[in-house]
Amino acid sequence: MTELNNENPLIDPNILNKTPVAVPAVPKGIPDKGGFIWGTGRRKSSIARVRIRPGSGALTINGKTVDEYFKLQKDRNAVRAPLTAVGGGEHLDVFIRVEGGGTTGQAGAVMLGIARALKSYDPTLLPALREGGYLTRDSRMVERKKPGKPGARRSFQFSKR
Repeated sequence: MTELNNENPLIDPNILNKTPVAVPAVPKGIPDKGGFIWGTGRRKSSIARVRIRPGSGALTINGKTVDEYFKLQKDRNAVRAPLTAVGGGEHLDVFIRVEGGGTTGQAGAVMLGIARALKSYDPTLLPALREGGYLTRDSRMVERKKPGKPGARRSFQFSKR
């Protein structure tokens, strides 16, 4: 093999022996003017905007409590799951605006939004959130309807005669 030298015409001499320049990362955990840390969650066609700040442990969704907003127990558990994974969250106020989709999609969007806000609030919570799978975006969407069919894949009944 030939040894690489600085006089090789195929290598630009300007890029040799240069140290990479470190780009400063934007620090996380800096609150906005109101003292809130933001997180956005999406699931199916639902979008949840989550704001957290230190407080008394209030959890409101569109101006209602979790028990008033979500009627099914599995949806309530999904919303509270990231908070219980990191130790309860009794010292955080969580304010959520969610729109679009149905109740299960909204619960999944709120869960992802809370997890992202907690990750920005305290980066040391990342392993617990990652282990529980709360930071994984579920990308499944409803498949579009195709022309000539009554649904996305369903066909009309076939008649041989």
